[in-house]
Amino acid sequence: MDYRRYTTNSFDRKEQEAARALIALAIQEDLNDVGDITSQLAISEDETAHVAINARQAGIVCGLPVAAMVLQEIDSSLNIDIEARDGTAVEAGGTIATVSGPTRELLIAERTVLNFLTHLSGIASLTNRFVQEVAGTSAAILDTRKTHPGFRLLEKYAVRCGGGQNHRTGLYDAVLIKDNHLAARKKSHPEQSPAEFLQFARKTCPDTIIEVEVDTLEQLQEMIPGNPDIILLDNMSNDRLKQAVKTRDEQNPNILLEASGGVTLQTVRQIALTNVDRISVGSLTHSAAAFDIGFDWLE
Repeated sequence: MDYRRYTTNSFDRKEQEAARALIALAIQEDLNDVGDITSQLAISEDETAHVAINARQAGIVCGLPVAAMVLQEIDSSLNIDIEARDGTAVEAGGTIATVSGPTRELLIAERTVLNFLTHLSGIASLTNRFVQEVAGTSAAILDTRKTHPGFRLLEKYAVRCGGGQNHRTGLYDAVLIKDNHLAARKKSHPEQSPAEFLQFARKTCPDTIIEVEVDTLEQLQEMIPGNPDIILLDNMSNDRLKQAVKTRDEQNPNILLEASGGVTLQTVRQIALTNVDRISVGSLTHSAAAFDIGFDWLE
């Protein structure tokens, strides 16, 4: 299956594998090795149908490669014609795709297809709203690890479709030193300063992004000599963010500054105007509302 025709973004092998695992679970949850007993009672085996998948609100569509995979898994004779692509804007009432094939199988596929599309399009649409809010500033919008189990790669894909960027995928692909790490390290290495620990981390993981979290300007001053790639400014006021940027610019302009903590659509632009480089937003994935999409049966 050529996923490039469904999306403006990369939907690569790792996303495909994550989707396959979730699709298998979703189908098993629905059919439980028995099948759709309602459709078996009501609909003849040879009946066919044609449906339109329509957006019922404006936003950014996401999840079409997954929808195509669901249909293929349920019945390879189901045919989907894509009229929009992941990462593109749709208007309320716009048709995203049409699907045709055996009616029983369309009914089996309907809820699973919509579950993926509404969830991923909701994330992409919310992300795009944040991206639009910071337009004209230097700040990038990033996600976090506040994702649903099993859905992380797809949810981060949806963030990209909405114009956002991905933070680290998991605990394995970047160093992010938080206060608990520093407290535990100090217990076993009381003589080592935070900056020295950062230098140790850099020496040990030379090809890995090194990020450290601070919540005061004093901690920021402690960390700058350690030369991390990124300093995460946790729950700082806008005035303190501005001071942090000034300090960074004076002492080490190569360090990126990331604001995080309780960021909303109402506050994100003022945060961006402090000239931080990155703003991470947990709500992109843990609180995005479902995007309203319907299966509309055609004559």
